[in-house]
Amino acid sequence: MLDSTSRELVKATIPVLKEHGVALTRHFYARMFTHNPELKSMFNQGNQQNGSQQQALAMAVLAYAEHIDNPGVLQPVLTMVANKHASLGIRAEHYPIVGKHLLASIKEVLGAAASDALIAAWGAAYGQLADILIAQESQIYQQSATQSGGWTGWRSFRVQQKTIESEEITSFYLVPADGGQVPDYRPGQYISVRVFVPSMGLMQPRQYSLSAAPGNQYLRISVKREAAGTHHPDGMVSTILHDTVAEGALIDVAPPMGDYFLHEDRDTPVVLISAGVGVTPKLSMLEHLMQKQAHRPVHFLHACRHGGVHAFKQRIKDLQQQHPALHSRIYYETPRAQDVLDQDYHQQGRIDLAAIAETIVQPKADYYVCGPRAFMQAQIASLKQLGVAPQQIHKEAFGSGGVAA
Repeated sequence: MLDSTSRELVKATIPVLKEHGVALTRHFYARMFTHNPELKSMFNQGNQQNGSQQQALAMAVLAYAEHIDNPGVLQPVLTMVANKHASLGIRAEHYPIVGKHLLASIKEVLGAAASDALIAAWGAAYGQLADILIAQESQIYQQSATQSGGWTGWRSFRVQQKTIESEEITSFYLVPADGGQVPDYRPGQYISVRVFVPSMGLMQPRQYSLSAAPGNQYLRISVKREAAGTHHPDGMVSTILHDTVAEGALIDVAPPMGDYFLHEDRDTPVVLISAGVGVTPKLSMLEHLMQKQAHRPVHFLHACRHGGVHAFKQRIKDLQQQHPALHSRIYYETPRAQDVLDQDYHQQGRIDLAAIAETIVQPKADYYVCGPRAFMQAQIASLKQLGVAPQQIHKEAFGSGGVAA
């Protein structure tokens, strides 16, 4: 625990962090990559270019300063970060490098306001945070290495099959190139994959949810093609996966990670709410429920723009026919003429939970929400307004940062 003087010095920087936090984190990343360019391949450079990583770090630093008296309040966030770090191969030896550049950035951005005492206080605070994360990540690495079929770091997997699921989403069935076992995982978790991006001259990692139930002889990810190019760096890896990575190709894979997963220790009803590519972890949860806990009532709510981008439509229909406890409701925001003929959706527009509250609001039900950040914020706010307790709402947003709702 930090001494009271250090805590007060850290808290005194809260107004500065609120006003200049992003400028500080932008300076930090630029400084670190200049002095340690070998770390570029560990970070999503798309998030660097669009500014989301700088924003996420600024929010995290501010939150840590605001809760410096009791950092345990941030435990859920720290657990999420530890999983992300372990999935990217961040180790204890990287923390001193990050700390050095963070403290130097504070001094360079704040100038005369960064007294020796303030830098020392932030140094102690960073050391405390690093110790917490290193301990959590060590446990994650240990668990990943010792489970059946497990490993740490990167492992070569072969693309056994590519399947087009919609106009935007393609599934990749991955099997270990070494012929070893496929690891177990919890429905809802993700893996990191790493490919070489020629335009950057770097290996680049991305995280993708596992879209099939555990227990198969493969890992399956279902990747949405994002726009790629100078003004759209987010889609560089997804475009390579769609256009360049063929069946038979090898890609690097990190072990399954993530703190967002189906709670299998419960008998509660389950409500799965997704939009767009947010369907991928929901499908893993749904398949697992139908295989292992088919007695649990399940409501599957999914929204997309139209039938052309509606992935796994036939799979959901098949599961519903096989399992009377499953009830699905599909929403198309802008259905096409063909969609009206095909009748693959139930309602036009966006998901309105209040309109179906009598059906989905049940005592002790668990709600799993995934999709674009604005979608999730709206759905979580609606659930709370309908009286659902926060501990019954489980959420994951793709990309940097979290969901404030």
